Amino acid sequence: MASAIKKPMFSATSAAATLAFFFSLFGLSSPDLALPTTSFFGGGRWSLLRPSIGLSAMHMQVLRDGTVVIFDRTDFGPSNLSLPRGRCRRDPADVALKVDCTAHALLYDVEYNSIRPLTVQTDTWCSSGTVRPDGTLLQTGGYNDGERKVRMFAPCLGRRGNSCDWTELEETLVERRWYASNHILPDGRVIIVGGRNVFTYEFFPKTSATEKSFYLKFLKETRDLREENNLYPFLHLLPDGNLFIFANKRSILFDYKKSRVIKEYPVIPGSDKRNYPSTGSSVLLPMRLGGRSAMPAAEVMICGGSPPGAFTKSDKLRVFVEASRSCGRLRVSDPNPEWTMEQMPMPRVMSDMLLLPNGHVLMINGATNGTAGWEDGRNAVYNPVLYLPDGPGLARRFEVLNPARIPRMYHSTAVVVPDGRVLVGGSNPHSKYNFTAYPYPTDLSLEAFYPPYLSPQFAILRPSILSLEAAEQTVLYSERFSVNFVVTMYRPRRGLSVGLLAPPFTTHSFAMNQRLLWLDVLSVVRLSSFAYRITVAAPPSATVAPPGYYMLFVVHAEIPSRGIWVRVR
Repeated sequence: MASAIKKPMFSATSAAATLAFFFSLFGLSSPDLALPTTSFFGGGRWSLLRPSIGLSAMHMQVLRDGTVVIFDRTDFGPSNLSLPRGRCRRDPADVALKVDCTAHALLYDVEYNSIRPLTVQTDTWCSSGTVRPDGTLLQTGGYNDGERKVRMFAPCLGRRGNSCDWTELEETLVERRWYASNHILPDGRVIIVGGRNVFTYEFFPKTSATEKSFYLKFLKETRDLREENNLYPFLHLLPDGNLFIFANKRSILFDYKKSRVIKEYPVIPGSDKRNYPSTGSSVLLPMRLGGRSAMPAAEVMICGGSPPGAFTKSDKLRVFVEASRSCGRLRVSDPNPEWTMEQMPMPRVMSDMLLLPNGHVLMINGATNGTAGWEDGRNAVYNPVLYLPDGPGLARRFEVLNPARIPRMYHSTAVVVPDGRVLVGGSNPHSKYNFTAYPYPTDLSLEAFYPPYLSPQFAILRPSILSLEAAEQTVLYSERFSVNFVVTMYRPRRGLSVGLLAPPFTTHSFAMNQRLLWLDVLSVVRLSSFAYRITVAAPPSATVAPPGYYMLFVVHAEIPSRGIWVRVR
């Protein structure tokens, strides 16, 4: 087992904290202190966690036991991580390796910075996933022998041995699902949408043994001849229970229960394409609960992509055109929404967009030229960009952060973990592992990016959760519950929030099921010099917050605490 990760030293006995304590004794308020402001320009830092995890991180999912499932594909030959003796994968139809004794999936322990190989038996290349309400990862589709497969991975929950591993179900999908997208639904089922040359959706589990897939004309209409540009469609469950689906340049509000398109939204302005292989990214911006309406406003953001014809030029002609610089925001809950367009600091294709615990959006990984696909991207983007959804004015919402040293191109991923860091891995823009390719060799390393809020200068503002006043870490819809926390310097005018962040399944620049909810704050009570109790209302319904496990954060002055797991049902 590798040594534990070095955590940043955020000591409450720092000079700033000590000054804060003595100022409080003399009745001076926080404005009397020369505290740092939460300006994040040029911030953030990088740390190499492991030079190699043995495989390329094509897919990632954070689980509620503090581990991350990481995997790629099985059809390209051996990885650099061996399976335990006797656990080889045997596939007579595999043209690369019919008996493979290397691992193509692993379990990463965040606390101990350790890895354990896992055994996946069928090809998971370009597949999709969702965490079910009980915390089990449901993983669907892939390629070749995996294209209709359904797999499960249940968290180990303290069992550090070899007792938890992949389970492949006998039940299979109706259609082949390669480059499809998933979303958890309010009733706990999962919807699986699209795939290469597949214009349908289906559910898991089925309501009956005879349930088939359902045709969705929109998926066929958004497919470009020879380029597609509609794979891995962006899915977001809206608070009214309907599904927002975006593919290529178009989007719809879809009633999946009645298989009915409720409305088609305006086409996103500009000529750029947004879905694979012209791979942009999308998030459902944080939703604030409470107020007069039980149904919060919902706004979708889509960034990056490539111009028409970019894939053909890169793939056939080796001409790598500049990627899209634009982002569009659409307030989908409005009766007649219109896109608001913004310009990123640089072009981006194949970037990941992640909701951070303080409500900011992180854009990370990717390239400035070309598209997704083998050898089809150029000019890696090394600088993450922070986007402030509520920033003052369009021009001041983007902030360029400190650059990485490792290019993260095609087949790279990123996820947020409970301590607020972002795990970043992957990059294999080749049909097989190629460690000598120029300019972008296959990369098997795993890094952590520390967003600016983890800087030591903000330690004095950072809350630390003491306890959750909820039985078995579970909250019921609409019920009140309290969180006890400490903070060295409480600044009421800087704001105090409690957020629930759903950990997504991340692959190919889309974080499926990603969701951040700001809970309605009912009261804040001071318990002692540095301790407080904040009482909030749980989400009102399963359409607002699908049942399952969320990371809960207390956020003070835009600085989040370390997250704790809570189950919502």
